[in-house]
Amino acid sequence: MNEDTLKVLKGTTTMGIVCQDGIVIATDTRVTMGYLVAHKKGKKVFKIDDHLAMTIAGVVADAQNVVNILQANAKLYRLEKDRAFPVKSLSRLASNILYSSRAFPLVMQAIIGGIDDSGPRIYALDPFGSVIEEKMVSTGSGSPVAYGVLEAEYTESLSVQEGIPLVVKAVWSAMKRDIGSGDSFDVATVTKEGYKELSDQDKTKFLEA
Repeated sequence: MNEDTLKVLKGTTTMGIVCQDGIVIATDTRVTMGYLVAHKKGKKVFKIDDHLAMTIAGVVADAQNVVNILQANAKLYRLEKDRAFPVKSLSRLASNILYSSRAFPLVMQAIIGGIDDSGPRIYALDPFGSVIEEKMVSTGSGSPVAYGVLEAEYTESLSVQEGIPLVVKAVWSAMKRDIGSGDSFDVATVTKEGYKELSDQDKTKFLEA
């Protein structure tokens, strides 16, 4: 990547944690274009299927294209196999998409998580298709601040309800210290009951707590 390409990576905070009964993911909502705040309510958390979620960081067009491909394949898999797309398989599909474009990289990072027969899982992907399973991960320019909170307080024994305040604290801390992150944030959970995004009222409640 040249210097101009790397400039688009200077923004965003995304994160995900694995809990005993599911996963929690969170992002800020600021979309930057260099030093310009291009949008204050950008969508960076996506539902791929009832049991699958994804966060994006990087070039919006590249990331949204990958999201659309994954959503379509998850629906086709459910129709053809009459069962849910395994989290690991979806991560591998995303990895193949990114790796096949390595000559002209899709400038994005992604966190893919969900729950299946093997339990809750989270994978982190880079622009060249590397895929690593994690218990706790953060991407974007605000990730050093977010990691400071997550490393200190995350444990694998957390429940989803215990994990939500942690990711809210981590993303809020990053928004305060990273110029590329800010404005607002989104939080989503995936459990056996399915995908759920926190409402504005829920987010305010956790911030006040």
